[in-house]
Amino acid sequence: MKQRIASVDILRGFTIVAMILVNTPGDWGNVYAPLLHAKWHGLTPTDLIFPFFLFIVGISIYFAYKNKPASGTTYKKILIRSLKLIGLGLFLNIFIPHFPFFEDLETLRFLGVLQRIGIVFFISAILYLNCNWKTLTGISLSILIGYWLFLGYVPLPNGLTPTFDRAPNNWANYMDLQILGMHMWQPDFDPEGVLSTLPSIVSCLMGVLVGKLLDALKHISLLLVTALILLVFGYVLDIWFPINKAIWSSSFVLVTSGWGTLFLGVIYYLIDVRKFQFGTIFKYVGMNAITIYFLSSFISKCMYLIKVNENHSIHSYLYNTVFVQSFIPLKTSSLLYALVVVIFYIILAYTLFKRRIFIKV
Repeated sequence: MKQRIASVDILRGFTIVAMILVNTPGDWGNVYAPLLHAKWHGLTPTDLIFPFFLFIVGISIYFAYKNKPASGTTYKKILIRSLKLIGLGLFLNIFIPHFPFFEDLETLRFLGVLQRIGIVFFISAILYLNCNWKTLTGISLSILIGYWLFLGYVPLPNGLTPTFDRAPNNWANYMDLQILGMHMWQPDFDPEGVLSTLPSIVSCLMGVLVGKLLDALKHISLLLVTALILLVFGYVLDIWFPINKAIWSSSFVLVTSGWGTLFLGVIYYLIDVRKFQFGTIFKYVGMNAITIYFLSSFISKCMYLIKVNENHSIHSYLYNTVFVQSFIPLKTSSLLYALVVVIFYIILAYTLFKRRIFIKV
């Protein structure tokens, strides 16, 4: 992003830190409820994290490409970046769970967080280069309304009446089963599935549109009003199309985009308008966001894989030896482990920043 806005970097970094926090507890059986995803319908603080990142990707697209031509060179760079993200995601899915034996690849998960970021980035960037803001708004509304009507009212081929409940009578789950088969996160659904990629693109396009508002912002109230409108429409739509991250429902897109706009508006006002100095620690993470996220995922998986002895991996040995104490509740021990992991990656991000190392993915 050529024109860097401090509040955007800080929100991006905060989002990555939150991702690491919820992805690396000491014990998945002992986690405080706000640090877990909603079981199906509903919204927890954890459910905000991934849509926030896609929202920020959209803002970055606006500033990175607002003066770029829709040329072959630009398209090539977008494609290469998208393929890098998809490749990193596939690497995490292939190398770690199946190393060093690859006979289980028939159950390899094809999709994931980095794959979704890559796909959404590619489509959103191409749309931004070829469409004005009115067209982007129209595309976003069409997807959200069409997704709602399709999932809620179009009968399934197997004769079941469609609902928004978990498989088998849910279009998002049904299509994932038909297209991905066993290559999913769960046997009956994938939270980064095929059909739910469509509304996730809108999460990114919302960021593009908010980036445009931010670029010509005359008063912070415009961001706050935008946030309020998105939240009101999202929570009203929840009555008919429940807020649901697993299928990335249209109400989920509106509500999370609303919260993202509100968070950004508050941070922008404090940092970029009032010039308060805080949150710089998150800025370091935000300037190497994908690198830090990838390393956290890779190292975490390695710590589960590598054995210290017959009974313990590196992860379980460290957790049970250092963090599990009789005078500390297990959920607190689990949280303390995650916080130490977060501190490690913040220090790593700070070191990269001080050495002026910015790895573009």
